[in-house]
Amino acid sequence: MTLFDVACHKSRSSGSLSSGKKYCRSGLAMAPGSSVFKEVLESHLMSSDYETGKAKSEAKSNITSTKSSVGLSGKSGISSNNGVYELLGCPVCKNLMYPPIHQCPNGHTLCSHCKVEVHNICPSCHHDLGNIRCLALEKVAESLELPCRYQSLGCHDIFPYYTKLKHEQNCGFRPYNCPYAGSECSVMGDIPTLVAHLKDDHKVDMHDGCTFNHRYVKANPHEVENATWMLTVFNSFGRHFCLHFEAFQLGSAPVYMAFLRFMGDDNEAKKFSYSLEVGANGRKLIWQGIPRSIRDSHRKVRDSQDGLIIQRNLALYFSGGERQELKLRITGRIWREE
Repeated sequence: MTLFDVACHKSRSSGSLSSGKKYCRSGLAMAPGSSVFKEVLESHLMSSDYETGKAKSEAKSNITSTKSSVGLSGKSGISSNNGVYELLGCPVCKNLMYPPIHQCPNGHTLCSHCKVEVHNICPSCHHDLGNIRCLALEKVAESLELPCRYQSLGCHDIFPYYTKLKHEQNCGFRPYNCPYAGSECSVMGDIPTLVAHLKDDHKVDMHDGCTFNHRYVKANPHEVENATWMLTVFNSFGRHFCLHFEAFQLGSAPVYMAFLRFMGDDNEAKKFSYSLEVGANGRKLIWQGIPRSIRDSHRKVRDSQDGLIIQRNLALYFSGGERQELKLRITGRIWREE
């Protein structure tokens, strides 16, 4: 039900047909704090079997109880049939709307992102949207308190409507993306779920311990500009770490890069350090750093060059032989900072 529909319903139920017609034609008589909108909100949330005669006399008490019920229901999650909550949902993307909230001349609302997506045409009535702001709905949203969307994952805090989105972008309970590199995996979940997923679905190598010794092999390395080797996961100090190894172009130079990511948040990752070492023939490269959280994508870490970078010619020198095949051995260690 749109704000336009709610207004017409209220006008009919209260017997004020002439004012209802005027409101329906304009679609804009909803200034923040106006008595018209208060009656619209009241009518939308009242039970349909209330006697119309009581609606007028109980208007003030019903508005008060409506606001109270919204606040209380927020603590346990607002149900999908709550009228105000439904009005705040964009009919196109189904997400909650944030200012600027737009409306067409007939009162249909949608978010600013979808306004661009539908080419400024109302998806409900196909009228030109123009640049009409639904200030009344924005004002109502300001008074709401809602639970975090990750409530079922453990976050039980309540937030004002306009700060809820910012919190959710950094909520410690939000799920992690699968850290697997080499394919676009859309799986999300907590750490135990992702560890099981990496083992069962991606068949990655799983190791226990804080030291490692890995050999990366590639035939015809001169023909490969971009490549990703199989992810390796280490269980160290009761936490999980992902070892990445990739070939890519750094500017015009072909390079290899090894780096470690931590399966957890950044504040936890900073409690650990690691080192990577590669070398042969009396020469050695050593990298020491802090593992990056898997909140940062492997591409982001790679592009920031936060790891051991080896020029291809040097990598082939370390590989020995005729330098026609990559046989690079990388050793490493993970430790906990005091």
